Amino acid sequence: MTTRDTVKETSKGKASNLIAGATGDWEVIVGLEVHAQVATHAKLFSGASTEFGAEPNSHVSLVDAAMPGMLPVINEACVAQAVRTGLGLKAEIHLNSIFDRKNYFYPDLPQGYQISQYKNPGEIKTVGIERLHLEQDAGKSIHDQHPDYSYVDLNRSGVALMEIVSRPDMRSAREAQAYVTKLRTILRYLGTCDGDMDKGNLRADVNVSVRKPGDPLGTRCEIKNVNSIRFIGQAVDTEARRQIGIIEDGGKIDQETRLFDPSKGETRSMRSKEEAHDYRYFPDPDLLPLELEQSWVDALAKDLPELPDAKRARFMKAYGLSAYDASVLVAERESADFYEAVAKGTDGKLAANWVINELFGRLNKEAVEIAASPISTMQLGGLVRLIADGTISGKIAKDLFEILWTEGGDPAEIIEKRGMRQVTDTGAIEAAVDAIIAANPDKVEQVKAKPSMLGWFVGQVMKQSGGKANPTAVNEILKSKLGI
Repeated sequence: MTTRDTVKETSKGKASNLIAGATGDWEVIVGLEVHAQVATHAKLFSGASTEFGAEPNSHVSLVDAAMPGMLPVINEACVAQAVRTGLGLKAEIHLNSIFDRKNYFYPDLPQGYQISQYKNPGEIKTVGIERLHLEQDAGKSIHDQHPDYSYVDLNRSGVALMEIVSRPDMRSAREAQAYVTKLRTILRYLGTCDGDMDKGNLRADVNVSVRKPGDPLGTRCEIKNVNSIRFIGQAVDTEARRQIGIIEDGGKIDQETRLFDPSKGETRSMRSKEEAHDYRYFPDPDLLPLELEQSWVDALAKDLPELPDAKRARFMKAYGLSAYDASVLVAERESADFYEAVAKGTDGKLAANWVINELFGRLNKEAVEIAASPISTMQLGGLVRLIADGTISGKIAKDLFEILWTEGGDPAEIIEKRGMRQVTDTGAIEAAVDAIIAANPDKVEQVKAKPSMLGWFVGQVMKQSGGKANPTAVNEILKSKLGI
């Protein structure tokens, strides 16, 4: 499944993407520029650390600080990660590219320009993505620590970013969210970006315009640095409605850069939107053209992991899973690996039910990451196998799950030591059924007239057996005894 396929799946049809205004329906046009921090230990052009959370300005080399005479040196690991991302997105990889200087002034950009691949970055012509290129990040300006001063932290300055530019193919907030969610999953599978939006390691510039269906594209506004998938959706809806209101009141949309304030639910003007010529791009004289060997690219391609779409298709075929269950399990690589270890050698569908419903449900409730799950793959796999071979019932399994979560231990040993094995002795079950029938003659007459009441008898037998009776055997014996 391509990124574009995913977007279409989440949409309920073109009509549902239209926004009603005073003068009729409006179509929203969305394009995204996603900035993904490259997962490397050093920056794009220096050996300074990229570790998050350090003291301000403690990870700044002379190159990052733009000291005179300091020359940038490309980090090969960053290039490799960008190529791996391109390959994972089924992109065309350009073997030759150059770095340009993109000139603009920010207090947290000490060079006065950003080094970025611009004219020939290795364009991506599929899945609705225009191109992916490498560029360096700026620092961070801090305005809330002193009423009279602003501070600059250059720890992020020079950190490698992949800018992934989509085409304006999305038509709703929901589609934009689906696109970023899918892109984030692919990056995390590849290991090229950790996708941590809270740390700013993945963020998006959201381009929004509106038009009447069938009209030419309208004037777009760019909403900068949105760092939450939920906020991306809110920003699209908020900005679209702002533009519709202006146009319907007889106004005109100015092309500009805006900021989204989630607390107020509004976008605010930041500056007029620059065009390419405003940045005065020219080739960086300190960096040679980047030339890649096809054999090097091929070696990277061979080392790519199984990606979400391929894994989803395999799970459906190999384990007989529904499309929904397979999608839930492959959403994170750790979850997919956990499930596959649990399902090894047992019922894949049953394993999926226990991983998705019981384990994921408990992890969410306790706010625990799957990597820190109190129940291991071996323990949960053992529990599933005990259900599959009839040793325990589903009810007993829930009790066993709770013991494993709170106390740990080996599932098979716990069952034996605590006498939790399912009762499959039909003689014992038949005796319990006879006792329940003899004690409830009125209910017997009722169930013969209304067979759906059989569940009451099943419940009574299970209660009497402490939940250990085999439910299938209980049902069969009851139906035989009651003649229904």
